[in-house]
Formats: sequence, C-alpha cells, structure tokens
Amino acid sequence: MIRPAAPSDSKFVVPLIIQAMGELAGKFANSSDPKIIEQLFEHFFKQKHNQYSYENTLVFIENDQVLGSINAYDGGKLLELRKIFLNHLAKNDNLLNFYPEPETEAGEFYLDTISVHPKAQGKGIGKALIKAGIEWGKSMGHNRIGLLVEIENQKALKLYQNKGFSIQNQKLFIGGLYYHMVYTIQ
Repeated sequence: MIRPAAPSDSKFVVPLIIQAMGELAGKFANSSDPKIIEQLFEHFFKQKHNQYSYENTLVFIENDQVLGSINAYDGGKLLELRKIFLNHLAKNDNLLNFYPEPETEAGEFYLDTISVHPKAQGKGIGKALIKAGIEWGKSMGHNRIGLLVEIENQKALKLYQNKGFSIQNQKLFIGGLYYHMVYTIQ
C-alpha cells in the first residue's frame, strides 16, 4: 500500500531519504557525522513547506512497516521550498554561500528521492513508487515528470528507462554529474 507520509513516519523515512541522497546528504548538512545528517533531515521532514517535508512524501507500507518512500514536488516551487532549508543551514550550521544548482524547473513534477529499505529491495517497491510518483504528478496537472540519476548508476538508469523516462541532458549538481531524465505524460 502507498499512502501520504505523516510526521510520525520520520524515523523510517529519514534514513531512506539519506540513503537516496548518498554523499549529497552530508553536503547539505555540512557534516559527515551520521547523527547530524539524520537530525537535519528529521527536522525538515517533520516541518511543512520545504522540499523534504512529509507533505511532499509518499510511503510504501507492508505489514505496517515503511519499506520505501518517494519525495516529490512541483519543480517550479523548488527555490521557494529550498529557501527555508538553506536559511536554516546558514543560521544553524554555518553553511554560508551554499546555493546548490536547481535540479528541476518549472513545468516539471520532480521526483527528488526514491528509496527502498535494503532488506526489501528487488520486490518491485521502487517501481511501484515511481508509478505512484508519476500518477501524483499527473493528478496535480503536470505532463512532465523529471528526476536526476547519477551517470555512473547504470542500474537506476536502466530502471528509469524501462519505466518510460528518457535522458534530456546532463546536469552538474553540487559537484556531481547527473542525467536529467523526463517522463512525458500523453
């Protein structure tokens, strides 16, 4: 079952967000300490009006356990959603002059993080979350669904291509090179 996330899901969803982000999570937290990274994303997951909010998250539930999550939002609202996050980092974590490149754009529903618990991988949960993300964007009136995938991540690239995403271009994002992929709703 896939449902909207709630603030109480934070202890399950935050590790999934961090897993999906990889080393980017530490760059956003300005730390390599897993506890600091987790505290930052937990704080924002429980809050409204930011890109990592529970408001922008769906969870996959099986046997009353969160096994996967997808975080997504209107790409045209990225800068607005990111502003509170960056202001917090500047004020509380001394991360000044940190302005990550926009990874999405107006006219696109952006799938920011898609993640499945390691023990539940290979069961189709990721595919179900991608499908739910596409339907979510469609229900909000979008006809383009976008995401970034690391160029080296051939497994994810193939998964997204099999789900109907095509490479639009390459983007540099916080020092890494990514494919910007788009799914067009007909």
